[in-house]
Amino acid sequence: MERWDMEPRPALSDPSDHWPSIQWPLPPQAAVGGGQGDRPLRLGVMASGAGSNFEALVEATRRPPPALQAEVVLLVVNNPGCGAQQRAERLGVPCQLLDHRLQPSRAALDAVLIAAFDQARVDLVVMAGWMRIVTPSLINAFPQRLVNLHPSLLPSFRGLDAVGQALAAGVTLSGCTVHLVSETVDAGRILVQAAVPVLPGDSREQLAARIRPLEHRLLPLGVCLAAQALDWRARGRRAAGAGRQWPPGRPSD
Repeated sequence: MERWDMEPRPALSDPSDHWPSIQWPLPPQAAVGGGQGDRPLRLGVMASGAGSNFEALVEATRRPPPALQAEVVLLVVNNPGCGAQQRAERLGVPCQLLDHRLQPSRAALDAVLIAAFDQARVDLVVMAGWMRIVTPSLINAFPQRLVNLHPSLLPSFRGLDAVGQALAAGVTLSGCTVHLVSETVDAGRILVQAAVPVLPGDSREQLAARIRPLEHRLLPLGVCLAAQALDWRARGRRAAGAGRQWPPGRPSD
């Protein structure tokens, strides 16, 4: 298996593919700032539990040189005192509690989420362990800009307890996926995946612990790829307005 502390190796590319090859961390000339000039990408994060993926995302933006040219400008949690909230306090990231138990419906919760992220002027919203199903209103408020991390190799084992589902199915390979959020749960466009072996006798805790370091590495890359896709589309629309197609051979939308 690949060791994460090895020097990045050049990614192989298909010469018929006009999209750039990806390696992580990305080379400095390919660093992503969200297609907004030189300013960092503004990220909003949603979390319900321990918040280790939230912290990994923050660290990716602060590690010199930053692996991701972004800033987490707001964390929203729905469980008072959860680990993610405590991490935000330690990391100095603004955090807002929106307890779902105090909202009359999922739609009402999503409405206050939209208002919070709009006020923070976020470019992308990242669901990093958000244990609530979101409604179309949130998805439509951030089209192609709502990213989720799921602990399975989608499209297998969607929904709750993906690790338990994988063990019950007897698979020998599991992992995690970063994908865009769609109205069907865990069915949006896949951005990036990583795999780990399932070992004989694995418990939920053991398999989840093996997946977790990949989640920490994969989430910043998935956010980077989502931002890069937005940048390509924006450039495509600008080029189409000038009578050109960008990138060559690909539709602008």
